[in-house]
Amino acid sequence: MAKKDTNPNYKVIAENRRARHDYAIEDDLECGIMLMGSEVKSLRSGSANIAESYAAVENGELWLVNGYIAPYEQAKTWGHEERRRRKLLVSRKELARLWNATQRKGMTLVPLVLYFNDKGLVKLKIGIAKGKKVHDKRADEAKRDWNRQKQRLLRDKG
Repeated sequence: MAKKDTNPNYKVIAENRRARHDYAIEDDLECGIMLMGSEVKSLRSGSANIAESYAAVENGELWLVNGYIAPYEQAKTWGHEERRRRKLLVSRKELARLWNATQRKGMTLVPLVLYFNDKGLVKLKIGIAKGKKVHDKRADEAKRDWNRQKQRLLRDKG
């Protein structure tokens, strides 16, 4: 998660749970996102999906590609496209760092969490990630199972 949810404005809209399974996240970054009014209204109702999306640096700008935000019913003619490319807002220094990271072999930018921050603004947490191989996924699953089994043993015997 991005922050503790003690603030009433903080709300997770969409989370990419498969990202931590499919990728090894090396670093993460919070960035803003340019949205239309009907998109924000739709996000307040909690209808979005970032599981199939990715972030890309193109022409000196950072974009969220293939992110889904459901259409807002009350915005009939002035609505938005559901899967349009949305510009992500980061500083030049962070953009340069992200671009350099994606130029390395096997690195990509994966959206992790879409949420309203404590001020009520929509933020996207993206991760600099490297794809996992099948044996890495199996090792992680075995480690997670062993930790679960260890906790059961300690709880029952201790």
